[in-house]
Amino acid sequence: MSELAKKKCSSCHDKDLKPLSGADLNDYLDEVSKWKIDADHKKISREFVFKDFVKAVDFVSGVIADIAEEEGHHPDIHISYNKVTLELYTHAIGGLSENDFIVASKIDAIFP
Repeated sequence: MSELAKKKCSSCHDKDLKPLSGADLNDYLDEVSKWKIDADHKKISREFVFKDFVKAVDFVSGVIADIAEEEGHHPDIHISYNKVTLELYTHAIGGLSENDFIVASKIDAIFP
């Protein structure tokens, strides 16, 4: 398990919190290499493929929901039959924060 996966999400409502950029952002991206960053550098996403729809929904309700609730940080979730796409970003700051990478890392620890 990565050091990032051992961390706990912090409040994202700190008015001084700014979206990650530059070298800081690249360092975090190195930690979650299976996640893709969007063109605007505001979101990361990862697609998961399962045997069928039921397995996809089980993944969301049995794994993702638990991590999101425990961390108080929730991904946008898109289900398309047997595919689940997760998007992470910090809504409150309109970009990426350490919290997004903590959640991504925790998911990666379960689904490498």
